[in-house]
Formats: sequence, structure tokens, C-alpha cells
Amino acid sequence: MSGFDLLEKIRAEPALVDIPVVVFTGKDLTVEEQAKIKAVAKSIVLKDVRSPERLLDETALFLHRVVTDLPVEKQAMIEQLHGSKEVLRHRKVLVVDDDARNIFSLTSLLENQEMEVISTTNGRSAIDLIQSTPGLSLVLMDIMMPDMDGYETMRKIRDIPEFRTLPILALTAKAMKGDREKCLDAGASDYIAKPVNTDQLVSLMRVWLFR
Repeated sequence: MSGFDLLEKIRAEPALVDIPVVVFTGKDLTVEEQAKIKAVAKSIVLKDVRSPERLLDETALFLHRVVTDLPVEKQAMIEQLHGSKEVLRHRKVLVVDDDARNIFSLTSLLENQEMEVISTTNGRSAIDLIQSTPGLSLVLMDIMMPDMDGYETMRKIRDIPEFRTLPILALTAKAMKGDREKCLDAGASDYIAKPVNTDQLVSLMRVWLFR
């Protein structure tokens, strides 16, 4: 049974459907294979020089383990990964939020990580920017926006073939049960509730950009 078959079987089992799956592969995945895996798995870990660190980081994130509870050598691995800005440095990120104060605070945080920040206050403009901005690495998408909300915006972005695997992190003030699933169904790669925990956001961005 291939890994693809196994993922399909896991997804078909109601008791297993919510279990996070991290794919650990040395295979050179095609865009189609990546999209297929991302539809059923939480993330993909490519085997490279730092893959043990990233694998540990991913599993700790999904298990919500406190880093300080890990053995000293495991803490050191995660600290080495997190201590560097290399994963985020010079990456281009789009911030979509209708509140200028949120854009300001997120921009300050991201620029401190030496990222290049583009911002807009509405969904329609976000779609235009995504299509016209070469080298865009990640989108931070506010959910509660007038006119076109984050759900509709993400669906329209995912309808464009070349952006089906673009990392999109949904930001929502509503931490209600089912919100995460609603965000993921609309096309979000992951979800973080407002007020945003900056450490958690930076960690999530590292996870999605560490490729």
C-alpha cells in the first residue's frame, strides 16, 4: 500500500479523520502530488539536512507540547531551528485585514523577522495582489471583513490553479468550535485565533515556509 493509499484510508475512517498527519518523504513531489497530500495531511516534511529538527518541530506543534517539557537535546534542536531568521528572511508575505491597526502590528512583527510585507484591507484587492506579486510566499488572511470575507476570498484564491498550494494562514477573532474546520474547508493552510499570539504565529509561518 502506498502512502497515498494509506492517507485516503485514514481520511475515510471517521475515528481517524481528525488525527494530524505529517508526511515525511524523500521523494521529489510533483505539484499535483503535493496538492493531493495537502488535501489529507496537515503538512509535508521533506527529507533534507535539517529534516529531523523540522519533524520534531511539526509534531510538537500538532501535539501542543511545551518545548520546555522536552528532553534537553530535543529542546536544543528546536531552539536551533527557531533561533534563526533564515526561514523567514526576505520572504514576501501579504497581510489582508480591514483594520489598519492590525496591519500595523503584524507588519512590525513580520519586518522584525526581516520579511517583505505587502498589505491590503479587502479581499478583492488581495486576489489582485496575489496574481500580480511575483515570489509571494505566504498570506495572512483576516476572516471577518466587510464586502468579501476571508472565507470567500480564500475560496476564490484556491480556484486559481497556480495558488492552490500557496500557504494561507487564517486569522479570526471568533475562536468558536468548528471555526478551524470552516477555515480549512475554505482553503486555509492553517488557523490562528485573534488576539494573535506572536510566538505561535512566527512558529506557524516557519512550519509552512520551511521547505
